[in-house]
Amino acid sequence: MTETSALADAIARSFAHREPERPAVSPLRALGRRQLSGWEVLAQSVATTAPAASMVLLPAAMLTHHALMSGLIAVVAATVLVTLIACCTALFTRRMVASGGLYAFVAKGLGPRAALTTGIAMAVKYLGSGALTLYHGGHAVIAIAAQCGIGIRGPATAVVYFLIAAAILAALLRGVRFAALAILVIESCSLIFIVGLMVMPGAESVPVQPFPGAGTGLLLPVVLSALFALAGFESATFVAPEARRPMITVTRTVIATPALCGALFVFAGWAAWSGHADTLVGAYLYGTSTGVSPVVVALLHLGMACSWLASAMASSNAASRLLYSMGVEGVLPAGLGSVHRRLRTPWVALVSAVSCLAIGATVLAVRGEVPDWAGVTLRVVLLFAYVLVAVAAVVFLARIQESTPAITWTCRVAATLGGVVTGYIVIGHALDGRFGALTALLVVLAVPVLWYRHLRRTRPATLADIGVFDSPESKDVLPGAGAFAETGRGRVALVGSDHPNAVRR
Repeated sequence: MTETSALADAIARSFAHREPERPAVSPLRALGRRQLSGWEVLAQSVATTAPAASMVLLPAAMLTHHALMSGLIAVVAATVLVTLIACCTALFTRRMVASGGLYAFVAKGLGPRAALTTGIAMAVKYLGSGALTLYHGGHAVIAIAAQCGIGIRGPATAVVYFLIAAAILAALLRGVRFAALAILVIESCSLIFIVGLMVMPGAESVPVQPFPGAGTGLLLPVVLSALFALAGFESATFVAPEARRPMITVTRTVIATPALCGALFVFAGWAAWSGHADTLVGAYLYGTSTGVSPVVVALLHLGMACSWLASAMASSNAASRLLYSMGVEGVLPAGLGSVHRRLRTPWVALVSAVSCLAIGATVLAVRGEVPDWAGVTLRVVLLFAYVLVAVAAVVFLARIQESTPAITWTCRVAATLGGVVTGYIVIGHALDGRFGALTALLVVLAVPVLWYRHLRRTRPATLADIGVFDSPESKDVLPGAGAFAETGRGRVALVGSDHPNAVRR
């Protein structure tokens, strides 16, 4: 009887409350909300880390720098640090959904100035790492062609990179689900092959030659490799509005990705320490001279190429959503906020991101190597953004009165460790007399300061729009179950029932 009366009351309320004059719509509705499953979100997050390729590069770094046990400990420590940062990020993903990811989260905790710094840092990270993975992927494709007797040199190298970039762009423009499935298939196949090759009984191993120039310590390159290999869990936050159950699937993915990839990398570190990775590393560094079959060498490069290119796709996807968010807010040109009507993809932001990747990869191919300062800069700006997110989580939860001592200490430990590692990297390179990374870092940090001043002087209202996130629409709320009102930004949104202008739907 009680259930019947409650249902009758709900039906009566649905007719009693009037519709608002304007329906409430999400500022991110153009992307096509609620498309991605949990597996597809996980594919986006995991692929960004390029786990298959990293499982080769980490043992290679440990062996070439003679940091076996210490390198294994460094991988475990890096996994713990990144997992702590992921826990801090999950505090936001449980409460809000934003295509700007960490950029939007920091805006809610520390304001527009810190948000711009985070946004620029993440844009540099994803565009930079995407260019690096595209470069390495193209290099692996050229190596495979060489194994098949096809030499690609000179201008043909640039053609290869632009063709790969065009294929990536075509896949991403097809739609977020198609791109996620393609990433999932490519990365899964390459990961299975690399793991299988690592546990396979090897041919006669060739001693790995040490890397010339130890610098401040043999452990630093392994620390850098491990941190950068684990970075990328946050890319799931950029596709949150397109996930079916964003607050659940994205939160789970953010926490699971560093744990899953960390376990794989610890296994790879153990393989290097125990000698199981000698054949794999030897085949990667020296090819068939280790006695490994040319077919296995070609397949190794194929697996790494797939992993690199899946990472380039995932990085392009994440970067495009970040650029899209900043375009919607007016922080960057509004054209970046354009979305294809049928495919629901931010095509202008995608074209811009993939173009940057193609140009960057081609420049690296012409140069023939990755500058030391470039890789270090990408790692440091990423760590800086991680520290800002951890600090923002403490401030944000204290503001909404949902903080606990356990949460506060977790975020403080994560921020402190992130700051210590950042200082260790910067100071270590400075003591070596390598100031390129420090100079590049100062430039990256100066850009958002100057851009903030420009926006405050020319478009101050734009600063109030920073941190746009997905919000419930009128059709998402049962009649009579929610109150809507016009916000200070001129949008109709779900508000508290005590709002002075609330209209119950």
